[in-house]
Amino acid sequence: MISHNDSLHDVCVVGAGFMGRQIALQCAVYERSVKMCDISESALRLCEKEQASLLEEQIKAGIVSAERYQEILDRIHLTTSLEEAAADADLVIEAIKEDLEVKRDLFRALDKICPTNTILATNSSSLRVSRIETATSRPDRLLNTHFVQPIWKHPFVELMRGTATSDKTLEAVRQFSQSISVVPILVRRESTGFIFARIWRAVKKESLLLVDQGIATPEDVDRTWMIQMETPMGPFGLMDIIGLDVVRDIENVYYEESGDPSDAPPKLLADKIEKGELGVKTGKGFYIYPDPQYKQPSFLLEASP
Repeated sequence: MISHNDSLHDVCVVGAGFMGRQIALQCAVYERSVKMCDISESALRLCEKEQASLLEEQIKAGIVSAERYQEILDRIHLTTSLEEAAADADLVIEAIKEDLEVKRDLFRALDKICPTNTILATNSSSLRVSRIETATSRPDRLLNTHFVQPIWKHPFVELMRGTATSDKTLEAVRQFSQSISVVPILVRRESTGFIFARIWRAVKKESLLLVDQGIATPEDVDRTWMIQMETPMGPFGLMDIIGLDVVRDIENVYYEESGDPSDAPPKLLADKIEKGELGVKTGKGFYIYPDPQYKQPSFLLEASP
């Protein structure tokens, strides 16, 4: 076990969704005390179930010993009370929806609840913390901390300053990241989308365009990618995991910034969302779950008819 920076021992994660639950579990595995907050009781119950399942995967992979199973889960406390979750936190990581005003409201509330030395971070993959920092009285203790899924298989985090983030804050979070076995990657200038998300966005945008323009099917885009890049899924399978509504929200951030019509989410995405086909979480997106076509052995052997 890597020795940790005790100055950031008590962690609060706000948002019990896909990424929030993984961030919290990673912290708990590395001996942090974690409080998870979500306004939805049902989201917290699902989070608890998914964290247990994720931990079982890590045990099977030999990452975590089975003897530590309950000890790790016991470190995570679930609550719908933001005050209870954040009042004693050394570090708060926000992982809620990609909506600037909703995030600003949350950070405004956190600024009032948290001790003055608490560091506030956002896991946003598209919104720069400089667009959030003015909602608080502590811009020197705010930054972006963008994790990717699944954290234990892809252990890196992109750290990006706002306009006033202090060296002390950046260094504390850099050490914290290393102590939970996540490699800190420094984004050296403010950038919408940071490093990974900008690369992924180019792939995602072109994949959607190929299908929206009738050039290819989602299945054939994924087949092409999976064969060439030797990956277990393609862009459309990954979008289903992220959630098509989340994909749309992120695309809208780019569109609102640029005003360029080519950055607007395509009709293909809007149609799926309108039908309630959001991906894995609804049982249907570009594929049908829990057994998507791309996981079948024959998927890579033949193209769409």
